[in-house]
Amino acid sequence: MGQTIEDNGAATEQGLPVDWRLAARTAARLASPGPQATIAEATELVARLRSDAAVAEGHVRDVTGLGAGLPLLPADVVDRPAWALAAVEGMRSLTDGARLPATPRFARAVTARTAGLQIGGVLAYLGGRVLGQYDPFGGPDDGGRLLLVAPNVHAAQQALDVPSADFGMWVCLHEATHRLQFTAVPWLRDHFAGEVGRLLSISPGDSVGGLADRLPDAVRALRDSRGDALALVELLQGPEQRMVLDRLLALTTLLEGHADHVMDAAGPEVVPSVATIRRRFTARRRGGGLVDRVLRALLGVDAKVKQYAVGAAFTRHVVLAAGMDGFNRVWTSPETLPLRSELEDPGAWLARVRP
Repeated sequence: MGQTIEDNGAATEQGLPVDWRLAARTAARLASPGPQATIAEATELVARLRSDAAVAEGHVRDVTGLGAGLPLLPADVVDRPAWALAAVEGMRSLTDGARLPATPRFARAVTARTAGLQIGGVLAYLGGRVLGQYDPFGGPDDGGRLLLVAPNVHAAQQALDVPSADFGMWVCLHEATHRLQFTAVPWLRDHFAGEVGRLLSISPGDSVGGLADRLPDAVRALRDSRGDALALVELLQGPEQRMVLDRLLALTTLLEGHADHVMDAAGPEVVPSVATIRRRFTARRRGGGLVDRVLRALLGVDAKVKQYAVGAAFTRHVVLAAGMDGFNRVWTSPETLPLRSELEDPGAWLARVRP
């Protein structure tokens, strides 16, 4: 769960107070069963997804111009409990660098157990919906791992009523783009982890001190945004936390939007039914019953869906204005990443980074 260290004379705990093993067990126990499929269907899908991931990355490299000379690797095709376990491992690795004020052993143990149960429940919910994921912080020696969740890919393909081979390749294009972002941009992994560590390590003192003053604004923002939990999170944070959060949101929006753009830009030659898949998948993202929509809002899933649209629009604008080589200036250094405000104003980013 972490270790106690001295930080400028003050005792701190490294890593979050989470019982990660309990989180993994809870997620596996609560995971819903996958859709019905014959052994032949399941075997064929697993084999195809594993190989399609490497093929997809070749197409992604053609579109983006990134990653020449890197090995083309297959994916790990998993079920829902295995995805949850991998997610726990990746979260633990990502947050290991956080430094929090030291707490009594008993209090930390209680917090760790509660957090483990909560995280396990969230992962059980998400485990029935995630199609794939590239985790740059998981896998052997934390070297990164591309996961495809076979039962979820099968269920989504059946619900959308689109060709299985096309849909599997389309999903692989998105996740292979994420893998290439982190493997072709050497500084990105450490930069992302550093920002997460900074966000988690900032003392909440200033934020708590101004909480009462900001609460009315937070309530109004939540009402005006029709339940956007991100608006509440931002207003309840202090200035320093908000600066780091802004940078993280800008980065994740860029990564998701870029992947969405690339998966569609690969074109009908790679995925013949790409237009139909995109139209039906976008409608499905917005759908769901009342309970599902509430859970998605609480977990920030709806905010993530907005990230896809904003990031894809930014990518599309820059590629049209400056070509893919011009867009790839985002990967030069942390300083050339777009600011959150620039995602809504791509021309401002172009003006700032243009030689």
